[in-house]
Amino acid sequence: MMIARRALLLLVVLATACGGPPKLPRLSQDAVVLAFGDSLTFGTGANPNESYPARLEALIGRKVVASGVPGEVSAAGLSRLSSALEETKPQLLILCHGGNDLLRKLDDAQAANNLRAMVRLAKTQGAQVVLIGVPKPGLLPSAAGFYEDIAKEFKLPYEGAALRKILTDIALKSDLVHPNAAGYARLAEAVAALLKKAGAI
Repeated sequence: MMIARRALLLLVVLATACGGPPKLPRLSQDAVVLAFGDSLTFGTGANPNESYPARLEALIGRKVVASGVPGEVSAAGLSRLSSALEETKPQLLILCHGGNDLLRKLDDAQAANNLRAMVRLAKTQGAQVVLIGVPKPGLLPSAAGFYEDIAKEFKLPYEGAALRKILTDIALKSDLVHPNAAGYARLAEAVAALLKKAGAI
């Protein structure tokens, strides 16, 4: 009995270590995906058909609605999200927000709480959530720590490396804080790969 328990415990540990991102229900073919955020979702630095939501739609074969507002801070995003969810009724929300809070050096804890509230709101509306981490400005940018904390707390599939890699490669940037068309294509590819690993597509 003890050996069986130990074997089961080992299997659980191995499954946790090797399991990849939390699983998502498979998106139906007519599913709507809501890409919600600020200028990174809007596609500042590229043409509208080169934004990451536009590229993602082509990659995953589902309708992706881009709802990005340049310059928006997370408090304003939280206020806007309810109507965006009501309008689009998505099966999946891809949340990429908080970058302007970081740029303006607003309170990290408040930004994190706004993102948590967005996740809860989406879930109460029946939408699954994927989170994209936005890098803090600096010489060696990396996603602010609260993104990973939120992803763990809510068991969300999380993409925390793509934007850091894009925004540290001059060939993939249109300016200091925005990708160019090639950078947005990379972000779309990273999100599509995460969705595939999570079982959504």
